[in-house]
Amino acid sequence: MAKFNPIRAAVLYAAMAPLLASCASSDMGAPRTEALTPKQAKTLEKQLAGKIPGEPVRCLSSSGTYDTIRVSDDILIYRQSGRLVYRNDLKSSCPGLGRDSDIMVIRQFGSSTCSGDFFHLVDRSSGIRGPTCVLGDFVPYRKPAGDKG
Repeated sequence: MAKFNPIRAAVLYAAMAPLLASCASSDMGAPRTEALTPKQAKTLEKQLAGKIPGEPVRCLSSSGTYDTIRVSDDILIYRQSGRLVYRNDLKSSCPGLGRDSDIMVIRQFGSSTCSGDFFHLVDRSSGIRGPTCVLGDFVPYRKPAGDKG
């Protein structure tokens, strides 16, 4: 077994730092929409149309009733009503989520679904477990008061 060499480790780290930095997005806090297909963009626009974003919340109560709408491999919409939806930009991409053909199995702790909770996809026909994915913060989008739509 090779011994730890601090000089070799420092050189390796120095060589890897630019590569690792290039993987990080410059706007990691901003919602991702640039990679949406026209159909996905239309779905997202339909769900958010006429609504104003609020401050992100960490958790949604499990006592609420939500329709989960898969926009893409990165974005979920939790629809509580026509007036209120929550946009969730996942912590990282979840391959296959946007196809909407697999079953989402959420691993929930306590009485809320929260940022950082895991879920995985299960193939509907074979039962084979797919990728594990992580929820992000929930951004509420509400219709303004007095808006009849």
